[in-house]
Amino acid sequence: MKPNRKALPAARQVVATTHTAAGLRSAQDLGARDCAYVEVRLDAFWAGGGLPADEIRRIGPPVLLTARHPAEGGMGRLSAVRRRALFEEYLTLAQAVDVELRSVRSMAPLLTAAKRRRICRVISFHDFRGTPSLLRLREVLRRARAAGADIVKIATHLCAARDLAVLLQLQASARTPLATMGMGPLGKVSRLVLAAAGSRLNYGYLDKPQVPGQWPALELVRRIEEVLP
Repeated sequence: MKPNRKALPAARQVVATTHTAAGLRSAQDLGARDCAYVEVRLDAFWAGGGLPADEIRRIGPPVLLTARHPAEGGMGRLSAVRRRALFEEYLTLAQAVDVELRSVRSMAPLLTAAKRRRICRVISFHDFRGTPSLLRLREVLRRARAAGADIVKIATHLCAARDLAVLLQLQASARTPLATMGMGPLGKVSRLVLAAAGSRLNYGYLDKPQVPGQWPALELVRRIEEVLP
């Protein structure tokens, strides 16, 4: 039997990511209190043969849609036109969308439609090789905010403890809702520390991790509850 969870405060919300059929089935077993969102990777499902809308409708928690740019981990080498079409096909089923900062211009009609529908707009930045300087990340944050982000998401590869310190400084000084997380050997540690520092969204996986350093989503919920009772 699943625990009867209380809703997590805003700064502790967990996003359960799914990019496989098994993960999608797991998402359909979740309740609205198990996590803040289920992120559906449209690029992964398109590359794997498609995703019927009924599968998304059976997800219990709110749905966050993304169709990732190939340069930021996207599958299938999808063009901007194809990714935008995927977003538009499933937009009525979403409570949030995630668009990379590099894609803001090509996805402008989507972001406008999301705003009109009062769908949360996450604008994201991913660096799979390292952690840029604090100055560079503050510029990313400024540009994402100017593009209309409701939440800015920044995920970087942590090569050393000083990289985690950069993300902590960024999180502590942010004046806009910000989600920060690390990838790599320090990824799991970073996701607990940054949740404690106020990261608005904290990502875990349902079936298979998408990047090194992720927790299973429901275990991440439990760990955050331990760290921030």
